[in-house]
Amino acid sequence: MLTDTKLRSLKAKDKVFRIADSNGLAIEVRSTGAKYWRYRYRYAGKPTMLTLGEYPAMGLADARAARDKARALLKRGANPVQVAQAERLALVEGAQNTFGAIAEELLGQRVRKVGAGSIKRERRLVATDLASIKNTPITNVSTPALLAALRKLEARGIVETAHRARSFAGLVFKYAMSTGRATSNPAETLIGSLQKTQKKHLASITEPAKVGDLLRAIHAYNATPVVMAALRLAPLVFVRPGELRTARWEDVDLATAEWRFVSSKTKTPHIVPLATQAVAILEELRPITQRSSYVFPSLRSAKRPMSENAITVALRTMGFDGATMTGHGFRAMARTILDEVLGYRADFIEHQLAHAVRDPNGRAYNRTAHLAERTKMMQGWADYLETLRAGDKKVVPIRGKKSAEGR
Repeated sequence: MLTDTKLRSLKAKDKVFRIADSNGLAIEVRSTGAKYWRYRYRYAGKPTMLTLGEYPAMGLADARAARDKARALLKRGANPVQVAQAERLALVEGAQNTFGAIAEELLGQRVRKVGAGSIKRERRLVATDLASIKNTPITNVSTPALLAALRKLEARGIVETAHRARSFAGLVFKYAMSTGRATSNPAETLIGSLQKTQKKHLASITEPAKVGDLLRAIHAYNATPVVMAALRLAPLVFVRPGELRTARWEDVDLATAEWRFVSSKTKTPHIVPLATQAVAILEELRPITQRSSYVFPSLRSAKRPMSENAITVALRTMGFDGATMTGHGFRAMARTILDEVLGYRADFIEHQLAHAVRDPNGRAYNRTAHLAERTKMMQGWADYLETLRAGDKKVVPIRGKKSAEGR
């Protein structure tokens, strides 16, 4: 029989050799010096050999225990080699079928549908906020286990994140069900179980006089040409921040003064009429960034759009904190003043904001709806912003709503 002393003293030879222990157990020494435990037995009359593990990671006592387990299987009529193969397969499949593995598989599909920022946030939800169930086989993730993970987020005061985590978990379970790896969706069961979120409006400046201060700060701000152009264009087009930073030159027609793209929110075609002031900004920027497909490329690589934080950082540098103004705030600014000060029709404004607007019969309007009127509105808006930036004392305050019939 083998001993630890003898095992340690075994040296490699030119050819593989084995030294027996007892009851079919042997140590196999390979020419590389590696040592493996092997169990030799006969099954259905044929000699067979099972690898138990590598020495010294598997010691002598553990090797004998593994041999005894294999012998017990043999006595019950099972082939230890086949049992070991089945266990390894189950282990691999189990690793592939954990909540985290299926979530990652789903994210690989979603890359084609949502932006890189969304993928990054969803991946962080799995890695951090749903870490307690990440490595659990998806069929073992119970409703109480998911709720416990979400309750931890509520306890930290990030209720909105808890709702996002529940929503994304629901997508993972639906995907697992569609691929035959789950039969239920615990996240769906939890609808209504979490604390309600308090709706927060993104900060925006809507008082005309203060808008003038903001515009003067923007035009006095000194940064890269890309950031300065994006800042000056943002109030003129009031699109969503992600749509602005990912704008592509192929979608911009300076000759017709139109920017056409697919709305990131409604996934429908959208048209932004460009006022003369917006065209001037883009014409000045084009020689600088036209080699990139992006209107506002990243400083590090022309193959990527500028950072999603670029506008926010600029606003903070100018002294406008998060409670005062955000990149998204240009939309609220335009919506409020176009309606309450300049008196444009609400449906014109909603169309220009790329909101889902429907006709009296419930049908969605197409992208060209009221385009002529919206073009006039966008030029009127740009002209009005110029008066604010100039500090025109005759600017109508927001409380004194002015009619603009026919606009």
